[in-house]
Amino acid sequence: MSTTTAPRAGEQPATDEAGPLLEIRDLDITFNTSSGPVHAVRGANLEVYPGETVAIVGESGSGKSTTAMSISRLLPNNGKVTGGSIRFDGKDITSVPLGQIRALRGSEIGLVPQDPMSNLNPLWKVGSQIDEALAANGVAKGAAAKQRTVELLEEAGLPDAECRAGQYPHEFSGGMRQRALIAMGLAARPRLLIADEPTSALDVTVQQQILDHLDTLTAELGVAVLLITHDLGLAAERAQHLVVMYKGQIVESGPALQILQDPQHPYTKRLIAAAPSLASRRLVSAKDRGAEGEATGSGDGGAAPVGGSDAPAASADGGAAAVAATAAATPAAKAAASDADTSGSGRESTGTDADIVIRAENLTKVFPLRGKVPWRSTPFTAVDDVSFDLRRGTTTAIVGESGSGKSTVAQMVLRLLEPTSGRILFEGRDIAGMKGREMMALRRRVQPIFQNPYGTLDPMYSIYRTIEEPLRLHGIGDAKSREAKVRDLLDKVALPAAMMRRYPNELSGGQRQRIAIARALALDPEVVVCDEAVSALDVLVQDQVLHLLNDLQAELGLSYLFITHDLAVVRQIADRTVVMEKGRIVEHGTTDAVFHGPQEEYTKRLLAAIPGGSIPLAGSETIEVDVDTDVAESEDARAEDVDPHHPLGGDPEDPFTGAGHV
Repeated sequence: MSTTTAPRAGEQPATDEAGPLLEIRDLDITFNTSSGPVHAVRGANLEVYPGETVAIVGESGSGKSTTAMSISRLLPNNGKVTGGSIRFDGKDITSVPLGQIRALRGSEIGLVPQDPMSNLNPLWKVGSQIDEALAANGVAKGAAAKQRTVELLEEAGLPDAECRAGQYPHEFSGGMRQRALIAMGLAARPRLLIADEPTSALDVTVQQQILDHLDTLTAELGVAVLLITHDLGLAAERAQHLVVMYKGQIVESGPALQILQDPQHPYTKRLIAAAPSLASRRLVSAKDRGAEGEATGSGDGGAAPVGGSDAPAASADGGAAAVAATAAATPAAKAAASDADTSGSGRESTGTDADIVIRAENLTKVFPLRGKVPWRSTPFTAVDDVSFDLRRGTTTAIVGESGSGKSTVAQMVLRLLEPTSGRILFEGRDIAGMKGREMMALRRRVQPIFQNPYGTLDPMYSIYRTIEEPLRLHGIGDAKSREAKVRDLLDKVALPAAMMRRYPNELSGGQRQRIAIARALALDPEVVVCDEAVSALDVLVQDQVLHLLNDLQAELGLSYLFITHDLAVVRQIADRTVVMEKGRIVEHGTTDAVFHGPQEEYTKRLLAAIPGGSIPLAGSETIEVDVDTDVAESEDARAEDVDPHHPLGGDPEDPFTGAGHV
């Protein structure tokens, strides 16, 4: 284990003399549960110097947020620091009275929590909540507090701040709510700001704007930042020092660039390999990995160049023809064979109609928005003249910021919304005219995977009933054959058959999303519409789900319509990319063409906003990490004694720490 034990010379100037602002030594945190004590953090050591940004990186359950919350004593009632010390500005605050900790909160230690909607009171105006923070920390009261609130919202980058202060949280977008929380966290000018996943639910462009603004504010005010994130690319771009946590332990710590270029711990290597923002190559299916590895000897862990450039080079022994045939057979190569059309039409210029499984023609969707006068509505065009094709056996990604209309397009493809104009053709037939049995047949062939694995599974249904329900609704098989089908589907998504007896609340986010994938595959569909299917997941679980989707596509010949705001994910999985802005297609082509030769400024902005994209990764192509070793939820989860309450599943023989699960 590598931990920080001395001032970090060279990482940030003129701070060594002052000593660390925050110093954590041998920290142990234990939770008392009904099944006994759980040691969530063990022997953690870290330092944060004045004006420095330190990022704690790790997946859910690694202990990073628990460590951060212990600093200002915001642990749940059953959590307690059971060992070690926390020193702030040279003073041990581990066991001081709660009153002293409350005096530090806000005034000396600020907090920007992860979910702005659940951390802003929906019944209070945003300005009133900042007023309260100012008054509680003795900064200002009354009219002075209101004036200061407006100034803080302006500093946080909110336009028309005086008007916004009088609005409620539900009237703010996600990015605006996060800016309000940043304003609140910095209201009393604290010396340390704890930012707990401050942008995890935001589009990449909004994320970039908010983090840029946070960097500016903290630099101007000299505030030290403890950044909690699961995205190693984002952390390396924003922090001078990285701390990597795994199952309650710090497994590596050091300068950000050094860790990215020369990671020492296997878990850090796996994080780097899994981070979409640091990847530059398309995924290769399990079926093709062996063949390509044999042909090229690449051993690249299942990655291939982006956008259809994944054809392996000819081997030295004259196997060029066989390799070329293998490459030409892949969906990515077939998609790359067609000329890229980067115009707004979204039409491909070559290929036969027989290859097209879904065609969208001039789709338009207008919603009536109620105005101030209830009986008068204003038309809002959410989707404006959108056309694209989805070719059989390939992945077409529709990308754009929130509000670009991409999810509305997905709902029209699924016929959950009717287009105002235009049409959707499935194998040449307009789906608008389908009814009864014909519509049921379409439902079997086109299935969705939605964004939120916590909201799309019925908490009252067991996993068996969740997956088996579509089979019953469509009258497929008897009880015995349906059970066999469920077992087969669980095997396909790398989960044990014992999972059938469990309920959604017993599963991690990644396991739930695998169940959602199994349910979508129950009817043997030909097309799967993935609406932000991996955006709510940690990078390791996200990486596993993306590999799973890629492998299933190769095995079953699936066609994916992939809706996402994350171009880093698109780079890994999509053959073709459609870029949407304000309801219209602004660019379209092979993923390779869009990434390496973007024509529109909007696309260039999206690409520039990918975190960590400009960080040089020396030797990154040769990091040997077995992407098939699904530590989190695949091989280890096949054991009957899976721990359903831990995001990583059960792992008594841990390959990274050997310490067992937390």
